[in-house]
Amino acid sequence: MSENAVLIRKAQSGEKKAREVLIEQNLGLVHHIVKRFLGRGYDAEDLFQIGVIGLIKSIDKFDTSYDVKFSTYAVPLITGEIKRFLRDDGMVKVSRTLKENGMKVRYATERLGNKLNREPTLAEVAREAALTDEEVVMAMEANVQVESIYKSVYQNDGNEIFLVDQLADEKQNEQELVLNHMVLSQLISGLPQKEQKLIKLRYYQDKTQTEVAKVLGISQVQVSRLEKKILLDMRQKMGERS
Repeated sequence: MSENAVLIRKAQSGEKKAREVLIEQNLGLVHHIVKRFLGRGYDAEDLFQIGVIGLIKSIDKFDTSYDVKFSTYAVPLITGEIKRFLRDDGMVKVSRTLKENGMKVRYATERLGNKLNREPTLAEVAREAALTDEEVVMAMEANVQVESIYKSVYQNDGNEIFLVDQLADEKQNEQELVLNHMVLSQLISGLPQKEQKLIKLRYYQDKTQTEVAKVLGISQVQVSRLEKKILLDMRQKMGERS
């Protein structure tokens, strides 16, 4: 086994030193990718930090049994992370502090998810990101990619789905945000009781799919499928109202 593969396995098992070494070894790769996205109105340092998040995801997800170089695997993940940031950040302008906290929350959520093999709770994310519960909530609401009811949800198979699309642009104001939340509340209230309970447990009480399954008396797989159906239905209805 190559030295790089050994480091990756150690990092995936929780060895911080190995993770730090891998990150340091691949920072040049991140810098190289960031150069492709300069000149779009974003600080190179901001894009670099986003790219590092993609690098960390690559370390956590890379399968050492693959017959492929780590750098080859990492490039699309780093690039995708930056593209996602550029896509989502343009929808709502928020303060630098909220953006930075949003990045911390995203990273903490990803790292805990890989470590715990489940979705972390709000309190767990706050501890991991060294933020208060209130700061995490504010960051989640302000940053499209990590906001609470609008956040991207990653299923066990790695697919990404959305509760709703953020119906906003740079001129979006507080009244429009309130309206969106009112529409969401109306859509949720129109769901069957079981589906309402699932959404409230998952997105208002911060329960994992396993915990929701126990409350509803169904399997985690059933919760996952039902949740995906509800979110896609709500997204479609939001689109019809826009």
